[in-house]
Amino acid sequence: MLENYLIRYGREWERYAWIKARLVNKAVLSEQDQFEKDARLLETIRRPFVFRRYLDFNALAALRDLHGQIREEAQRRSQRREARMAGDYEMVDVKLGPGGIREIEFIGQLFQLIRGGRDPALQSRVCLEVLKLLRDQARISEKEYLDLCAAYEFWRRLEHRLQYEEDAQTHVLSGSAKAYSKMAQAMGLESAEALCLKIEAHRSHVIPIFEKLFRKEAPGLDKIASETKDADNFGETAPGSEPPTPRANDADSRLERLRLRIKAIVREHADAQRLERGLNELLDSLRRRSSYLALFDEYPETLERVAKVMATSSWAASYMQRHPIVLDELLDRRGLDEAGDLDRLAVQLHASLEDAQLNGEPDVERQMDILRETHHGQLFRLLVQDLDGLLSVEHLSDRLSGLADVMIDATLRSAWKATPRRHRQDPQFAVIAYGKLGGKELGYASDLDLIFLHNDTDDMAQEVYARLAKRINVWLSTNTAAGSLFEIDLRLRPNGNAGLLVTDLPGFIDYQEKRAWVWEHQALTRARFCAGDAAIGQAFEQARIQILRQPRQPQALQEEILAMRRRMHDGHPNPSGQFDLKHDRAGMVDIEFMVQALVLEHSHAHAELTGNLGNIALLTIAAGLGLVEAEKAQKVAEAYRRFRRSQHRLRLAGASSARVAPDAFEADRQAVKDLWQEVFDKAPNVIRSLSEIRGKPS
Repeated sequence: MLENYLIRYGREWERYAWIKARLVNKAVLSEQDQFEKDARLLETIRRPFVFRRYLDFNALAALRDLHGQIREEAQRRSQRREARMAGDYEMVDVKLGPGGIREIEFIGQLFQLIRGGRDPALQSRVCLEVLKLLRDQARISEKEYLDLCAAYEFWRRLEHRLQYEEDAQTHVLSGSAKAYSKMAQAMGLESAEALCLKIEAHRSHVIPIFEKLFRKEAPGLDKIASETKDADNFGETAPGSEPPTPRANDADSRLERLRLRIKAIVREHADAQRLERGLNELLDSLRRRSSYLALFDEYPETLERVAKVMATSSWAASYMQRHPIVLDELLDRRGLDEAGDLDRLAVQLHASLEDAQLNGEPDVERQMDILRETHHGQLFRLLVQDLDGLLSVEHLSDRLSGLADVMIDATLRSAWKATPRRHRQDPQFAVIAYGKLGGKELGYASDLDLIFLHNDTDDMAQEVYARLAKRINVWLSTNTAAGSLFEIDLRLRPNGNAGLLVTDLPGFIDYQEKRAWVWEHQALTRARFCAGDAAIGQAFEQARIQILRQPRQPQALQEEILAMRRRMHDGHPNPSGQFDLKHDRAGMVDIEFMVQALVLEHSHAHAELTGNLGNIALLTIAAGLGLVEAEKAQKVAEAYRRFRRSQHRLRLAGASSARVAPDAFEADRQAVKDLWQEVFDKAPNVIRSLSEIRGKPS
């Protein structure tokens, strides 16, 4: 009956009341096991009613209305009390008055009702715990946190002493000088005046925080309409008719207000028509998601930030439409400007995944959504910093790669717990990253090149880890209601698509030493351990260095590398007439191949070349060792940096490929060609195909 009532009739104030609800009795009329079962059932009813699975920005209006009712009732009570409690000082309601206990609790509970369904840590019943978490998440500043905690502690101490004095459930301090003096003494203050100043100080700290969060500053419909009417004849009505009066919570009226606000916002931008069209398309995609319309309506600055992002990057505009949950990141500028602590993110993500339970078992669907929502939010935060010019391409790639590592590690942990018939508590299993993730050069939409290794001699190991690897692949690549996470490429494992999904570590090392092609050793130059068993990761790195340091015959090595480069070039035809920054001759792939050739040819004598340091750093090391001319290496390093920046800008502009004018970067391309001749000076004049070199089908 309770569940039916809450689903059908439960009101917003009841959600608020149930935040702190908890069971207080023990088993009396039932056996302990049944009592505990019923208690769990009660919690499964309470939590989804209070904490919605989506970001519930409608809660702001509901809490604002509830607070207004509380404030009105408090004022009525105050008026009745004034005749008998007035005095030299202001009569103070420590619980319901401005800046008092209730307003501090409302600050925390606002975030709980909006975000608690997606952030289980926010479901705490303790006000100070919630405030601390909000501080840790940069939802409130350090100063705001300290001010709120100090005020809360002060009001609660004052409340307790009032109740000691009156021996009753009271929250009102009389305005008489005698009452103030007595309470000042009880609070350890010098005088009634000192108490009065203390009260005003705490109020002055709490009230601005409360009003900032609960303000209603959205301009009225008529005001916005009048501002835009001259521009587009908005609002013309039939003679004698009146414009409809919108209801605050009606979706259509919200849409109308927001469309009018968009007209005012886009005036400041150069390409106003394109931006207005994009913003309205975003609104249309959110028509049935009232919570996001409430976000824009309640927090007008968020819509302005969306417009700024959309005006700067069409790729970002598309990303917001695909993943509207990231709009929440635009609420607080402080969170956007922070670099982000990946270790703390990993801890919070792990806690959220652990808490995603269904009938005592992992809720896999919810866990997959949590991974996506977390990644989308963090990626968008980096995107906004990038658009604001706060990140270089190199720093952005480092952070995107670190974020991907966190997501893979969390996926591995959760997928292992959801894997049936596990034969051990912790898997002896590791994920190895290749390519852009391996080299920490990840972009916004880069694929992940991964392989899976294990070092477990148990008879069940291969079968169990194969199931785990499939599960990881599904968790990372499946498109769910929360969107997509990564595209995964597993073809770099031994024997490619024909090979096992998971390879045991000794087998992997044996394959790399005896049967791997040169291009597979090229790939090893940008490979690293990114998640799982650290011991396997360490063993992999030792083996990687050992393999890279194998002596190689220079002419044969260079021929096979050039044969592989030709195959890659043929696989990316460019009939456009433009210069493809990545795939065309003298582009980024050529630079990467030169670095890989230097590593494979010279690492046996120079161990420092085996470091997974990135192409620019390795070029600098090679030049310092005298393996290539320093000036040429420096020019190519600068060219690579410029190519990456240009590729990145094109990506943000929504380009499907990184192609520029045919005469662009002429000096950089010539520098690449000059170094190419020096690096591959030992190659034969005629380069055979890979199949001819290896005597195998290509």
